[in-house]
Amino acid sequence: MSEIERHDIIIAGAGLTGAAFALAAAQGGLKVVMIDPQPFDAQLAPTFDGRSTAIAFSTFRMLDALGLGEALRPHACRMDHILVTDGRRPGAASRPASPAFLRFDAEEIGGRTGGEPLGYMVENRRIRAALAQAVTAAGIAVRAPAAVATVATDAGRATVTLADGAVLTAPLVVGAEGRGSIVRRAAGIETVGWAYGQSGVVATVRLGRDHGNVAHEYFLPGGPFAILPLTDQRASLVWTETTRRGEALRDASDAAFHAHLMRRFGEFLDGATVEGPRFVYPLSLSLAETLVAPRIALIGDAAHGVHPVAGQGLNMGLKDAAALAEVLAEAARLGEDIGAETVLDRYARWRRFDNAALAAGFDAFVRLFSNDIAPIRLARDLGMAAVNRIGPLRRAFMQEAGGATGDLPRLLRGEAVV
Repeated sequence: MSEIERHDIIIAGAGLTGAAFALAAAQGGLKVVMIDPQPFDAQLAPTFDGRSTAIAFSTFRMLDALGLGEALRPHACRMDHILVTDGRRPGAASRPASPAFLRFDAEEIGGRTGGEPLGYMVENRRIRAALAQAVTAAGIAVRAPAAVATVATDAGRATVTLADGAVLTAPLVVGAEGRGSIVRRAAGIETVGWAYGQSGVVATVRLGRDHGNVAHEYFLPGGPFAILPLTDQRASLVWTETTRRGEALRDASDAAFHAHLMRRFGEFLDGATVEGPRFVYPLSLSLAETLVAPRIALIGDAAHGVHPVAGQGLNMGLKDAAALAEVLAEAARLGEDIGAETVLDRYARWRRFDNAALAAGFDAFVRLFSNDIAPIRLARDLGMAAVNRIGPLRRAFMQEAGGATGDLPRLLRGEAVV
């Protein structure tokens, strides 16, 4: 039998949230190991993840505090303005279909010069590359490709057995391996949720004109679509289609796909050309009934998978990572057992309400806007017009979207874990 490896924390999943948590925990003085079935280098390929992420300004503070800012800034596009409009037909993004719209400007909350933007658009592959560089520099152990076979817990420790027979033990196992989390299943934690019967279609385009750091969110009866600014006069397009249509678009010829883009986005994308592969992701809601179990904690998509309508999925996961790392570092400093129920409950109480409230809010938002029922349309248009005219309410929305409200972990305030 091979020798048992001992660590402070075993992290299942070396993706964005898992790697960020590993860095945060290591900053807090904890010895961690990441396990992932994908080769670590494979996650850096452009074809691995075609999405781009809206990083809230508070979350970017966290990435800065973890030492990623210098690597990310050349690839991070400021979002200084967000325009939300409500329409009945495709091709209306450049001409609002009604006077009811929302406009958010960074100047209102960040000052006219030198202030933080509403957020940054960054391609996921760039975030993965920065994380990989930082993980390597920090000397964090990574076992990849490697698969978790079993997770067992007792009163004093958790034991993880890998598919190759290797055995690792630690006071705590963190599930960060996404919606199909093996750690969550091993803990017997159930999920609630449902599929939307839709898929998110993602493509990157080079624009025919400057985007002006404006993010457009446009709502049609069939679902939302977004035109999100990237560096180098490019944009990330994200929109919802039925699952069948989304799969057809993924498999369509380049010419057919481009023709659909022009019909869908109209004049706004005049002169745009598609760059790189296109991706299709099924959309669903998934919420773990609890964030912790004996010797186990969940973060990121293992704990909550939400609709991408507000671009907050990764931000929620990184806030989980920051909160858990801070709780564990403080417990270790005080000499506590970091896997004890009393310690893990602090993390669960910190993040439980925020995660559930955001997931429910995004779901309600999608249902409110993804229809063309006249009374509902009238109510939401009146609501949008009202928010747009009430400065304090509009600024409150921006602070919430930026993740700058509530009891923030130290990392999201731009401070070190300890």
